[in-house]
Amino acid sequence: MSLEKYKGIIPAFYACYGDDGNICKERTKKYVEFLIEKGVKGLYVGGSSGECIYHSVQDRKDTLEAVMEAAKGKLTIIAHVACNNTKDSCELARHAESLGVDAIATIPPIYFRLPEKAIAKYWNEISDAAPNTDYVIYNIPQLAGVALTASLFDEMLKNPRVIGVKNSSMPIQDIQMFKRQAKMRGKDIVIFNGPDEQFVGGRLIGAEGGIGGTYGVMPELYVKLDELIKACDFDKARELQDAVNEVTYTMCSGVGNMYAVAKAVLKKRAGLELGGVRAPLLNLEESDEAVVEKAYNLVMEAIEKFM
Repeated sequence: MSLEKYKGIIPAFYACYGDDGNICKERTKKYVEFLIEKGVKGLYVGGSSGECIYHSVQDRKDTLEAVMEAAKGKLTIIAHVACNNTKDSCELARHAESLGVDAIATIPPIYFRLPEKAIAKYWNEISDAAPNTDYVIYNIPQLAGVALTASLFDEMLKNPRVIGVKNSSMPIQDIQMFKRQAKMRGKDIVIFNGPDEQFVGGRLIGAEGGIGGTYGVMPELYVKLDELIKACDFDKARELQDAVNEVTYTMCSGVGNMYAVAKAVLKKRAGLELGGVRAPLLNLEESDEAVVEKAYNLVMEAIEKFM
């Protein structure tokens, strides 16, 4: 089985709303087309950047259906299908497989502190619901409250569909440890760097690509960053990493949620109207106009300098 289709820049897809606040399939498709034009490897649909925990099962189905219609086989699609219960997660897994996604992914259940046996059972039952589809573990302990431990990973490596880990823990050492552990078990996997701000470090220590929440506002810059690493141009890669990080820090500096800022920047740079964010996430306030303008200018300056 070739894992090449997973190696590269995979933006975490933003939720696209209509004026009524509901998922808008037309706006979703236009955003997919924009990302295809920028040369990304694939899309990660229905994750944190897609505001998944604030969506109904139907919302998530609608988004994925629109993405698949627009992608038309041109992109690797990873569908995050985890809900906070097994039943809904399995329904989304079956739906994703029926649409022909490349892989499904899941965070662990949140709120209740479940034992590892329960987490593994939850993950494997979701994977069983999509028996012909690859499976990616999403490790984001700072938000989920549960870390992918060595013992839990060992248990999941028994599942033949497990092909990778989206690693959003902050220590980049975890990337190397997961690669080493899988290799010791005789399994080749893909590790995706999660924290955008340390993409260069993650790639150098062993990640084959990345899935990130800020890629979607400046996809060509992350594609370029990946190319620089492949070309061993590390000085320029560090310089570009600093530039994209400045965009990220700026987008996080507003009153409104970072994804609301990102969508406003996309509207300025590409005419994309993706709506705001879903409550309880905060939409932009008047004072955020300066934040959007600064983030937009930083993106365009970086494109002019590095592309």
